[in-house]
Amino acid sequence: MMRVFEFLVALVIVALIGVLAAVVMPGSGHVERQLVIGKDMRQVYDVLDNYRRLPDYAVLRSLDPNVQFSFSGKSYGPGAEVSWTSSDAKLGNGGLTIASATPEFDKIDGNTKSASIVWNLDNNWRGLDKHFTLDLERQGSRGQLTQVTWSYDVSYGWNLINRFANLYIHGDPDAFIQFSLNNLQNVLAGVPNIDYSQLIPYIEQTQPTPVLMVSTSIERKNGIEAVDDAVAKANTEVQAAAKKLGVHVTGSRILITTNYGDQTFSFDVAYPIDSSTLTVNGQAVQLTAAAPPSLDAAAPATAGSTAAVDSNVAVGSRDRYGRLVVDGNVRATLAFGGAALKGIWNGTFAGVPQTRDMLKAYAQTHGYKFDDVVNRPYDVVLTPEVKDAGGNITTYAKYAVYLPISNAPEKTPEQEAGLQPPSLEGAPAAAAPAPAGSAAAPAKAASAGK
Repeated sequence: MMRVFEFLVALVIVALIGVLAAVVMPGSGHVERQLVIGKDMRQVYDVLDNYRRLPDYAVLRSLDPNVQFSFSGKSYGPGAEVSWTSSDAKLGNGGLTIASATPEFDKIDGNTKSASIVWNLDNNWRGLDKHFTLDLERQGSRGQLTQVTWSYDVSYGWNLINRFANLYIHGDPDAFIQFSLNNLQNVLAGVPNIDYSQLIPYIEQTQPTPVLMVSTSIERKNGIEAVDDAVAKANTEVQAAAKKLGVHVTGSRILITTNYGDQTFSFDVAYPIDSSTLTVNGQAVQLTAAAPPSLDAAAPATAGSTAAVDSNVAVGSRDRYGRLVVDGNVRATLAFGGAALKGIWNGTFAGVPQTRDMLKAYAQTHGYKFDDVVNRPYDVVLTPEVKDAGGNITTYAKYAVYLPISNAPEKTPEQEAGLQPPSLEGAPAAAAPAPAGSAAAPAKAASAGK
């Protein structure tokens, strides 16, 4: 009996020591890690202010390759939500919600020194008010680097069992931050290092459009004049084919980029027409969308010649891309259809390729998927440039640049906020936009945008 009594007394003493230890333990927990990432703050901010790239960098997939993600709430900024389900007991189910982001995305520019984003966490870790804070600080001699401080905070209250969980805060929470932070750097390494902070892109639902097109290529060293010459030649061929087919060109030229290489620029010059049914060789033919290029497709033609055009293909038949051969180098197809990220460039054509790169970088940081081999980017002349009698440009052209995308919301954050693209009023830009980290950003009236 005495031994039983001694055992019970020992249990009471151990319990009292445990309670005392829990009482003196902190009622909250905090852990943080830092990493300097070689990207502009706006790009880092955009990746962290939405959850579409989270599966690519969060440690969750490393813990369970079969984890399932679900997105809800807003697509970007406070109110955006992501949840995950896992059959792995260690990972379990959980979710994140963006609680705050300061400053707002459209206030971040080259002069912004710091920013902060807070994610509320709901998972099986012990404690209350669990949240991650991601503090961004601009670094580097030119402000081209971003230090990310990723911290985790939790409140344990007076739940004594939860307070013991603070002993393990350097376990799962710490590992989540450290591995995810390293992966975040890898994800951002794949984003082109270009400043798109002046871009105001919109998501547009494009409609399938019948077009006549000519494929061609130029040597980039020949400059914009070579592009103009190729477009003029294609226009002559398209107009002749349209007249022969009895259809009308209904809009401005569309330039579809097929390859923008270091030395060669290959593209399709297309014009919309007013009919998706053409009569060729006495037969009515319904136009269809072009198919992705086959793996055994012939290499593009050399600069100055017609590119990607099948030889010995009869008029009225389909080429290897599924386009209808209508006359010589002219093809007919249904172009576009589906969501596209759209930006506006005011200036010379030299700014169009960089605006396209801006759209790609923007799409990557916002989690919009694109495949520029299957669904080519393209641009449309909204208003042509005007020259005086001496050949000097008096009014620059306005281009709409499109990047077909998928897995995207209905609107960009800029659309949601009602931000407007630069107008044609004032002096538009004559030069291409600057890459990220360059000295001065283009003036607002001279910038690319929607």
